[in-house]
Amino acid sequence: MRPQKRLSKYGLLFAAVFIAACNNGNNTTSPTKENTDNASTAVSVPAAISYDIINEYPHDPRSFTEGLEFRDGNLYESTGEYGQSDVRKVDLKTGKVLLSKQLEARYFGEGLTILNGKIYQLTYREGRGFVYDLATLKLLNTFSFTASEGWGMTNNGTCLIFDDGTNVLHYLDPNTFKEVKQLAVTDEHGPVNEINEPEMIRGYIYANQWQTDYILKIDTATGHVVGRADLSTLRQRAGIPPPSGRRNTPEVLNGIAYDAATNRIFITGKNWPKLFEIKLDN
Repeated sequence: MRPQKRLSKYGLLFAAVFIAACNNGNNTTSPTKENTDNASTAVSVPAAISYDIINEYPHDPRSFTEGLEFRDGNLYESTGEYGQSDVRKVDLKTGKVLLSKQLEARYFGEGLTILNGKIYQLTYREGRGFVYDLATLKLLNTFSFTASEGWGMTNNGTCLIFDDGTNVLHYLDPNTFKEVKQLAVTDEHGPVNEINEPEMIRGYIYANQWQTDYILKIDTATGHVVGRADLSTLRQRAGIPPPSGRRNTPEVLNGIAYDAATNRIFITGKNWPKLFEIKLDN
């Protein structure tokens, strides 16, 4: 059996400038947790976000997708499962793996992001991250993080941003890997747990909520969910059966990649045989 994620996971001038950039203009000091008083703040109901399927592409059905990125015409994907995890470069149109780097069997690969010509990849419960050269997938460095689990990952051009299965987003300095900020995600009901597979899109973080077909649009200034896209019909329209729990069969939606040049969004899932280009009303 594959490991199941828990239902609840949990110069001074330069430093000042760096923290300000991570905060996106907020006055939060570092490290701290934002939105601790969100319960007392009136929160509006997130807007329903519609979508259209633009294209379908083949996707490796053996890929237990944990993270997905688009860069220069190709997809970069991180896969999970102990003994099977890797980071790979994939041809969008054919789904063919062009280049891959296998993780040691003791690591369960999780989310990844691309920043300044490097790929950053998390692991699940090992507290370890990896840094690769984007062009060659050569391992350049490793880093540690203190959250009990690593799930999805993105960046805002300055900081690495990852989630740990709770409602907290962690901001890391990509040079020192020290945590400089936390952002709590909430909606009209309170904390939104099991945030997964985040992607920075036009100033907002779009993230899947694990074991659901929802993509959430998160305001990076407040942590509030301001939009919600229900992609539950995507699986049905693609002919993908409901999750069966059997090994190597299609599971939950997991994988969001963004092409900023054309405003294209790519979606897939764990062991899905297809990847979709969709247009969100965002």
